[in-house]
Amino acid sequence: MKLYAPSRTVGVVSVGVVLLVATTMFAQQFGGTPAPEQTTVKLVAEMISRFHISQKPLDDRISAMALQKYIKDLDPQKLYFLKSDIDGFARYRDQLDDLMKVGNVNFAHEAFSLYLKRLDERMALAKDLIDAPHDFTLDESMLIDGDQLQWSENLKEINDRWRKRIKYELLSLQLDKTSPEDARKRLHRRYDTLKKYAHDTEDSEVLEMFLSSVTHCFDPHSSYMSPHSKEDFEIIMGLSLQGIGAALRSEDGMTTVAEVVAGGAAEKDGRLKVGDKIIAVGQEDGDYQDVIEMKLNRVVRLIRGKAGTKVRLKIKRTESESLTIELVRQTIELHSSEVKGIIIQGNESGIPGVTAKGRIGIINIPSFYRDFSGAQQGNANFKSTARDVAKVLEDFKSQGGVDSIIIDLRMNGGGALSEAIEVTGLFIDKGPVVQIKEQNGRIKIHEDDEDGADYQGPLVVVCNRLSASASEIFAAAIKDYQRGIIVGDSTTHGKGTVQNVMPVSSQMFKLLPGSKDRGALKLTINQFYRVNGDSTQNRGVESDIVLPSLIDHMDLGESFLDNALAFDKIDPVRHARLSYVNPQIVNTLKESSQHRVASDPKFQQTLKDIDRYLSRKNRKSVSLNEETLRAEREDNKAAEDVEKAEEEHETKREKAPVFAKTEYNGELLSIASDYAALVKAQKTAASR
Repeated sequence: MKLYAPSRTVGVVSVGVVLLVATTMFAQQFGGTPAPEQTTVKLVAEMISRFHISQKPLDDRISAMALQKYIKDLDPQKLYFLKSDIDGFARYRDQLDDLMKVGNVNFAHEAFSLYLKRLDERMALAKDLIDAPHDFTLDESMLIDGDQLQWSENLKEINDRWRKRIKYELLSLQLDKTSPEDARKRLHRRYDTLKKYAHDTEDSEVLEMFLSSVTHCFDPHSSYMSPHSKEDFEIIMGLSLQGIGAALRSEDGMTTVAEVVAGGAAEKDGRLKVGDKIIAVGQEDGDYQDVIEMKLNRVVRLIRGKAGTKVRLKIKRTESESLTIELVRQTIELHSSEVKGIIIQGNESGIPGVTAKGRIGIINIPSFYRDFSGAQQGNANFKSTARDVAKVLEDFKSQGGVDSIIIDLRMNGGGALSEAIEVTGLFIDKGPVVQIKEQNGRIKIHEDDEDGADYQGPLVVVCNRLSASASEIFAAAIKDYQRGIIVGDSTTHGKGTVQNVMPVSSQMFKLLPGSKDRGALKLTINQFYRVNGDSTQNRGVESDIVLPSLIDHMDLGESFLDNALAFDKIDPVRHARLSYVNPQIVNTLKESSQHRVASDPKFQQTLKDIDRYLSRKNRKSVSLNEETLRAEREDNKAAEDVEKAEEEHETKREKAPVFAKTEYNGELLSIASDYAALVKAQKTAASR
């Protein structure tokens, strides 16, 4: 069994004609779903009701919710469908549950086909609007919140909606100092690519989107994964894949090399460069397949393959330079996502204004990964977060030890529950770490059963709003044991549920040899609770010391997600309370930190950025007037920079420093240094 604890619209659709038809008649009336897909859908329908923690049935209520969710996923900004289209879908309002039980998902394909038809109509309009003149001096605005928009009643309404959209995109490019001619060319390419990608959507992708719309009606973290998505998930958890060792991205319909992974086949060969455009892919000695304007996930599928096999790439480097590269695929360790550790001498950190003293160990944990397959096969070197943290701690000892440690969990969306428990065990003596409530309401206590701790000094755990699930289990245990202090955003993400990844199969949790791979369900099957009895659901783990952060004021967290489970609590379980934290220590550290923050110009700028962001946070529209939009963009620059940093976080992680030289990290060093001094003074006083 794989327990997974990662991070990240209910409404009413007009009632159409309700067909009161017996379940057995649905297959006759709505036939046409391919047999393999029928089996997958029936199994998914059965498994959701059977294994989801809510134990809620797949019924008319879920049907109505799934109808609206799927339509919203297809057209969140209400740019394609007309109100008449939505009214036509209403006939399925109370039918989707019954149809799924007999394996029928014709609605999903019917709705997607109509979406493609409407998209083609809107793309033809967009082409005309891109080349049309626009007056950027007019005082008009455009609604940007899809939930505030109504479905367009007619073509006149939706055409005007598109006019404003194209005008906004042209104006935005103009404000980015793009010439009008280049702006029009870029938008033409953008919409050509959008149209092609939409038409290239495979039936399996439509099925994945629809079934995930259904599972999301039970809670936001349950989803269906196609075989390809399941493979991607296993790569993330195992931190290894078989391929050439290159990160790719899509730019204007071209597959471009974003990064050459250290230690991979491409790096060893030396010819593939960042920025190269892949225009064709060939397998072994077979013919080349053109990949220009092919969806990125399909290109990745063509390049990825079994270790030891060959793949050939046609590369376009410049307009006049092209080459062919043959590479032998190999197993690649994804080191960019693994634990990293360094020791920083506080007064030599290189961060201006930092007066921290002593040796401070930094351990960055990007996720709680575990190679389940390797562990099950008895691989002695399978990848594991706990193993890698233990290695870093041993390395710190070999370098003469540290005075304090900072565990960095910012942006850590979670991972394997077992890893969160084992990592906690490195810092406490044996004892309970987390409580799990199962589907039958029974509470199971998960403990660290290893005697002793690998590190017994002062510990600072850094979190933000994107620290979720397994990260919260670790942070909560450290806080409840009074083992260390929590620093960062006001609270963590607030995801208090555990998911189980199970193959879609009539055999629970496994596939029989030779059976068809139907993908997997990632279902919420448990809720976890702190040893103090509180759930982290919605509320998260509160920080002892809060530092100014724009992310802390964004709508990030479980409480902002549709269909999130509610907060609740159970009885606490007996656990040790250590002497590393007490109110006096926390207050002293907090006061010192607040004084430094108040005198730091960069933190003061962050506070100003927060005020500007909050003043516009709930804005539902943007101006289409050039001067007004320029001012709005300047006000939003800090928030846009944060969002851009989030998007680039994964692709830049390989080359990113373990601990960047920022004022925020400088303050973390100061807190860790002060904390070490207070703990030392406390021990000295106790020994007298």
